[in-house]
Amino acid sequence: MAEESGQNVAEQKAAQKVARQTNKLIAQRQQKVAALREAGVNPYRNDFIQQHITAEIRDRFAEAIPPEEPPAEVQPLAEDRFSIAGRIIEFRSFGKVTFVKLADRGGRLQVFVKREVVGEDAYKIFKKAEPWDFVGVEGFAFFTKTGELTLMAERVVLLTKAVRPPPEKWSGLKDQETRYRQRYVDLVANPEVADVFRQRSAMIRLIRRYLDTRDFLEVETPILHSTLGGAAARPFQTHHNALDMPFYMRIAPELYLKRLIVGGFERVYEIGRNFRNEGLSRFHNPEFTMLEFYMAYATYEDLMALSEEMITSLVEEIRGEARIEYQGQSVDLTRPWPRIAVSDLVFDACCEIDPTLERETMDNEERFAAWCDSSGLLKREDLLGESLRRVGSHGKRLGVIFDQLGEERLPMDRPVFVVDYPAAVSPLARRKDSDSTLVDRFELFIAGKEIANGFSELNDPADQRERFQRQVEERQAGDEEAMEYDEDYCRALEHGMPPTAGEGIGLDRLAMLLCDQPSIRDVLLFPHMRSAGGK
Repeated sequence: MAEESGQNVAEQKAAQKVARQTNKLIAQRQQKVAALREAGVNPYRNDFIQQHITAEIRDRFAEAIPPEEPPAEVQPLAEDRFSIAGRIIEFRSFGKVTFVKLADRGGRLQVFVKREVVGEDAYKIFKKAEPWDFVGVEGFAFFTKTGELTLMAERVVLLTKAVRPPPEKWSGLKDQETRYRQRYVDLVANPEVADVFRQRSAMIRLIRRYLDTRDFLEVETPILHSTLGGAAARPFQTHHNALDMPFYMRIAPELYLKRLIVGGFERVYEIGRNFRNEGLSRFHNPEFTMLEFYMAYATYEDLMALSEEMITSLVEEIRGEARIEYQGQSVDLTRPWPRIAVSDLVFDACCEIDPTLERETMDNEERFAAWCDSSGLLKREDLLGESLRRVGSHGKRLGVIFDQLGEERLPMDRPVFVVDYPAAVSPLARRKDSDSTLVDRFELFIAGKEIANGFSELNDPADQRERFQRQVEERQAGDEEAMEYDEDYCRALEHGMPPTAGEGIGLDRLAMLLCDQPSIRDVLLFPHMRSAGGK
């Protein structure tokens, strides 16, 4: 305990030392800002025209070969002149000449600034630049004596003076607290992080293209909901002053999208934020991006085939093959993907606890409830035991065991569709014609993590009213994740909804897989975190 206390004191002293050094550097930079202004120079000018990016220069001379014998004088590679602007990420000054490396949206490029070329007055101003300032440069390309493609500055302009210096040891920044809380620092310090978000953007763009070419219509539905519904989750609540009404931040757009199916839009999708007032983890964030799409005259089987094709095609386009590496695990996305029933996974998990358990016992509500008690599952003090003690139906009991034990049995090297969910845990899904205790539903798991949820939609208004009523009763009994009764949605179903299938895909988790990132925070530009200091 004393050792831990001493370590905390040492960490506090080190943090205080860094803060003092940072404040000193900020003061020095502020003095330079003041000196520039006194000299009649605007340290935050906005009159430089950026005509090129660094990638264009690299592409232009991609096939150029540095000379074996470097010439005595700088030799332009062509008559082309370039105008670039960017942030200084390296600064090496040797009196009358300075080498800097600039970063822009196209990458990074070295720039050579020579006093006798840009002029003494311009060079004097430029020498007040430091790492993380922004400059504009006009000039021509050449190879240095070491063979590095470089832009010779014929004109250099200080555009923005950064008052706060980069963090200590910022190049290749690893500290997660700084990276997540100050993403703007992370993106500069770690170019590979920016690549993750470019790939995420490409993924969403490809999904849109896939759906658009199949006659799906992209729509926008409300984020503020007056009735809680669309999924089982705890909501965020707010209040609208002018209407004097409580609202929920949406947990899912499902019920609004299905209203559009009723209205005649036979294929619709929405990509947007959902909000759930639940815990934080490597796979959970309070707000997250979902793709939800609905297709009239289709079944959940059709959506499984569509999901296979869509995900495989975008992986092939981004990765070049139907295979990904996720945290050291190779995942083969070659179609078709296997299907496994919830009951099979639950039975296998329960047999590990009691090898004598018979399938007939698990399929019988009363006998399985007794087995859960005799096996000790109800007495467990973990989330599984707590959840089992709360539920009262056979279907929910199977759902709890699947969530806590069955998912662990899923293959890691192949995507898998888990099917045949109990109706008790699927209040919006259509019952199976062959077994009314089950629904036409699937969940897609890749590398052991849930990526998508889809089902044939319930379009019987009487059945929907009954299930909503059951949700209301469960909510009154203390289930904070149960839905509310949505009368308008039932009214919409009474107008008639064609046979329909719908699916939701968690785009953050899909991005984690495609970009091989261990945490959802690594694919969210600004993840939610506890306040600094843990308060």
